[in-house]
Amino acid sequence: MIEKEVFMKQYELIAPCHFGMEAVLKREIADLGYEISNVENGKVTFLGDAEAIVRANIFLRTTERILLKTASFRAVTFDELFESIKAVPWELYLPKDAKFWVTKANSVSSRLFSPRDIQKIVKKAIVERMKQVYHVDYFEESGASYPLRISIVKDVVTVGIDTTGESLHKRGYRKFTAPAPVTETLAAAMILLSPWHADRLLVDPFCGSGTIPIEAAMIALDMAPGMNREFIAEEWGNLIPKKVWYDAADEAQERVRTDTELSIQGYDLDEEVLKMARANAKLAGVESYIHFQKREIKEFSSPKSYGFVISNPPYGERLSTKEEMFALYRELGKIMSDNKTWSFFLLSGYEDAQKAIAAGGSRKKATKNRKIYNGMMKTYLYQYMGAKPPGKGRKG
Repeated sequence: MIEKEVFMKQYELIAPCHFGMEAVLKREIADLGYEISNVENGKVTFLGDAEAIVRANIFLRTTERILLKTASFRAVTFDELFESIKAVPWELYLPKDAKFWVTKANSVSSRLFSPRDIQKIVKKAIVERMKQVYHVDYFEESGASYPLRISIVKDVVTVGIDTTGESLHKRGYRKFTAPAPVTETLAAAMILLSPWHADRLLVDPFCGSGTIPIEAAMIALDMAPGMNREFIAEEWGNLIPKKVWYDAADEAQERVRTDTELSIQGYDLDEEVLKMARANAKLAGVESYIHFQKREIKEFSSPKSYGFVISNPPYGERLSTKEEMFALYRELGKIMSDNKTWSFFLLSGYEDAQKAIAAGGSRKKATKNRKIYNGMMKTYLYQYMGAKPPGKGRKG
């Protein structure tokens, strides 16, 4: 029988995210009830037990994965790397039959820079430690999987065991994708950075395969993004009891608010793409809360005031000429001018986005813009805030 105190042990957990989205991830983690220990570019570190590992994987919307941090140290030679890794008490994390490997190693501004060599030396050092502890010379690695990730930044090595497996942006509903889709985690972050609430109309006029409308519906219904998928740590019986997973799954089901009334719309020019969006919404269980329709951006209109446009408009490779891009964003500016009480949150890598929007007769400059790295591409989330509804506060 596994001792109860094993599961009450406190860990440092690392949640990576898109560069520029640290603030919204930090807020998510705090809302789950966990203490933040550090915030850096592209990741938030927090404290929690076995239950925290499970709940973070199931409930967090804006992180890519949850890493169980096992060590952090300085190393400028491979000998230092080997000895420091060997000194980690791996027996506290890896059972005798564990299957373990370094699934990814990255190095930035460090003297150790070869991912392949880093992976080999880390594996070798762990094996040497395990040999001493378990008194065997060979490991079959026939048990549960414990993939490791190594990050070296300015010669500081951080070691984490990946508790997630397949990235958390894969919720399980997006089986059909249009070209250049925004990821689920980034779409959720865009929505959470806005003051949009379920009682307000939300429109994505460039919805593609429906990611932003679907994530908005899931947020409004309090549907946990990880409630319908699996995680690699589900097999870690030495660290996390099955009951913790069952309890978190029950919590996720109980939190869903199916009686919520929503008004969410998605437009696109391609009927085939809209079919994908509807199919994805159905897989996510939110098809009845979203209205997808074929409509051009210039046909945008609504009788409602104080709505939200949250969208990832085309830019770069998705439009063939600079003239087309300028015309599209100028049209967005015209829509803003015609709908002054609406708020617009637009993610774009188009460098002249604000200039083109202003040419459409809209507000000259975004209320705020936030730099976000979408993969390796630098983009900006342009936030044009509309008027507040009468008699309502900032989040009305």
